Formats: sequence, structure tokens, C-alpha cells
Amino acid sequence: MGSVFRFKQFEIDQGDCAMKINTDGVLLGALAEGPDARRVLDIGTGTGVIAMMIAQRYPEASIDAVEIDEHASMQAYKNFRRSVFSERLHVIGGAFEDTVPTEPYDLIVSNPPFYTNSLHNPDPRRKMAKHADNGFFERLLSFVERNLSGNGKFQCIVPVTVADMLADILPEGLFLQEELSICSFPGEEPIRRLLSFGRAANVLRSDLFVIYAGKGVYTQRYKDILQPYFLAF
Repeated sequence: MGSVFRFKQFEIDQGDCAMKINTDGVLLGALAEGPDARRVLDIGTGTGVIAMMIAQRYPEASIDAVEIDEHASMQAYKNFRRSVFSERLHVIGGAFEDTVPTEPYDLIVSNPPFYTNSLHNPDPRRKMAKHADNGFFERLLSFVERNLSGNGKFQCIVPVTVADMLADILPEGLFLQEELSICSFPGEEPIRRLLSFGRAANVLRSDLFVIYAGKGVYTQRYKDILQPYFLAF
């Protein structure tokens, strides 16, 4: 049972997933929010952890979770079936580009693969989970623009370099509204950004989030946002 990660209201078996539970995923799961998140899409669900965290926070939400890796999609399916949220969680196997939603989504989230020009992992499943081809983000944003509701939000967590690139390739009708820069320690440069996109060209809101107050010591803000989920908090 060493592959099982236990949360307060659910557990995740990640033994058959190339991408394990990580800080990026749980931060997105804890911070993602929509004004009326009744229809939610998780692109690249992996273990299903982000979808399940959102299901816990939004008890009225119906959540679709797309996963291209067959082993991971089956793992997410099993995790969903074992949870108290099972009736509201649905796995869609395959590429997000092949998904044909019947209605727009109020909230779309993604912790996408982000290595585009670095040396590829020799493990094909790890490569699929962590590496994006050159057109991936254009296809992702185009899909979001087509399938996001009028008041909906698209939120993703990516490295700073990818965040800067996304701002340059936004399709018409989609605007960057919020950016949360994430640092490991106080005073360090950001390592990730959690971006929020919507239909309105609002004034960009920026904030800073620090994970550690010191070596092995989490900030109170980190503990507060994950307290509803993590047994340790």
C-alpha cells in the first residue's frame, strides 16, 4: 500500500501513474475556483487528485477528467470509484482535442506537461506526462476558448517561462486575468505561476505565494489552503 496517498476525505492510489502526486497538482487543486463551478473539466487528470480536490470543495459540481495515458486513466477511474464523490466524477480516456463536450464548462483546470525543448525522458509514459510538443499549448488554449462558458475560468500551473509564452499565444476571446507567482522560499525567484484566464479583459491581478518559511517548515498560508485536504494539517 506504499503507493496510496491518503487525504482527509479520499485516498489516491498512484502506483500505476507516470506522474505522481506533487506540489504543483495539490496547489492547483486547492486554489482553483470558479464563480459557479457546476461543470468542471480537468485536462490531464493523471491520478485524479485535482479533480477529487475540486469535487470535495464544490459539492454540486460534475467533473469530467480527461487523460491520454491508458494506465493513468484506469488508475483515476478506480480512484474515483472508491471515493464518496464517485457519482460526480467521470473519466474520459484519450486526448483532450478529441473530447466533444455537450455544454461549456464553468471551470477548466490543467497541470500540463511543460518541458518543450529539454532532453526527453527515455520512459515513454514519463515523456508523455512531462513533455509537450511545440503545438501543445496552442491546441490547449484553442480548446479552452471553444469550450469555456461566458463567465468561466481556465486555470493552470506552469513554469514561469511557459507562463510568459502563454501570454503571447492567447487566442481571441481569452484573457489573462490573474497570476499567482509561486516561490519555494521567501526572497527567491518564482518557480511556477498559477494562471487564471477568462472572457473579460480585466485589469491583471498579481500575487505572490511562498511554500516554505524555512527548511522543512511550511508557511501558514500553505498550511491553510491545504488544511481541508492533508492529514498532516
